[in-house]
Amino acid sequence: MAGASSETDPQVLLAHKFPETSFAYTERDAALYALGIGACGRDPLDADELKYVYHENGQQCIKVLPTFAALFCLQSLPDGLRFPGLQYDQRLLLHGQQYIELYKPFPSSAHLQHKVSLAGLHDKGKAAVLEVETKTFDQSSGELLCMNRMTAYLRGAGGFSKSSQPFSYSNYPPNQVRAVKIPKDKPFSVFEDCTQPSQALLYRLSGDYNPLHSDPMIAKVAGFSQPILHGLCTLGFAVRAIIKCICKGDPDMVKSISGRFLLHVYPGETLVTEMWVEGSRVIYQTRVKERNRIVLSGYVELHRWTSSL
Repeated sequence: MAGASSETDPQVLLAHKFPETSFAYTERDAALYALGIGACGRDPLDADELKYVYHENGQQCIKVLPTFAALFCLQSLPDGLRFPGLQYDQRLLLHGQQYIELYKPFPSSAHLQHKVSLAGLHDKGKAAVLEVETKTFDQSSGELLCMNRMTAYLRGAGGFSKSSQPFSYSNYPPNQVRAVKIPKDKPFSVFEDCTQPSQALLYRLSGDYNPLHSDPMIAKVAGFSQPILHGLCTLGFAVRAIIKCICKGDPDMVKSISGRFLLHVYPGETLVTEMWVEGSRVIYQTRVKERNRIVLSGYVELHRWTSSL
């Protein structure tokens, strides 16, 4: 293919050594993130969620939501997805999926070390699929806290294979992230939550300053009538609904999270998350009530289960 895609060199990308990065966060960052994904948005006295933003009942520190881990991808890639050997139009990048494994609850504040690696690269013809993995460690103890794997679809960046067989590379087990099939029966639980018109402006303060979520002109150039909500913010709303409805407010039950971004959300729209329980897995899908469109689907694996459910 002609154009930028012909400049992509997978061998150069595979040989690239990603620099390690460090980052520190405080209780304020964790609380701001919780507010950014709607915690206590409907009720400032919410018994399940006040602990994310306030030292409730004398607790010494706030609880940190598991999807806080999604921010670590941004921190570990200060230059974004700009790598040697990879050429594409950044305006054509789509965040396709996010997978998170959690190994222990996050402290309310910490100094972190991020280690990044290329998890996958696939030539899909007209597009390339890029998978980047970030492992995050507690800098003081050296303990592994979590792993993020972000999947990006780079439209127009495919066609770089040198043989008739399309180039495909993965460095993780193929069955690690299972495909999700949404059940046909009635959901175990349904949770409805309203995003605020200013939701994207609040969420961006946690570190995702992509102007697509704040600048009206850039949003229009991208084909949207107004700035859209961050996909990871929508994921935060969905997982928070699962914690509230299935985990009885206990965020430490979450073991891993998988989310596939299907459609944009406009700030101010209502999110309806439907949940089905299959063993220790909660399958979910989130739709926008006003447009009746599914915007996100995936699953959450739990550490343990309660017989009452």
